[in-house]
Amino acid sequence: MKFCPKCNSMMSPRKSQGRTVYKCPKCGYEEEVKQSVVITNKVKHSVKEKTLVLEDGDKPEGAQLIKGVSCPSCGNGEAYFWMLQTRSADEPATRFYKCTKCGKVWREYE
Repeated sequence: MKFCPKCNSMMSPRKSQGRTVYKCPKCGYEEEVKQSVVITNKVKHSVKEKTLVLEDGDKPEGAQLIKGVSCPSCGNGEAYFWMLQTRSADEPATRFYKCTKCGKVWREYE
């Protein structure tokens, strides 16, 4: 981590005119990087972390039974539900449902 000598904000490495520099987002101060810096912007997840597989009759860990919902496939009014954070952390979680009668899984965004 590098901090701006002018305003003390955290600087981030950027590419500018073919060279790597630290740039302050607040005041615009730039300083050339003297050592090699690897710039990464994305978090990589394994396939196992991204995939949730439900076998017939299975319900995910922590799922709770809820009544009063209507299955879009069979109209049953009882399902299991659970919540997962599928988008960025500042977005609300996604609620998933699994019908107790036909096993259809659907989602609801808040």
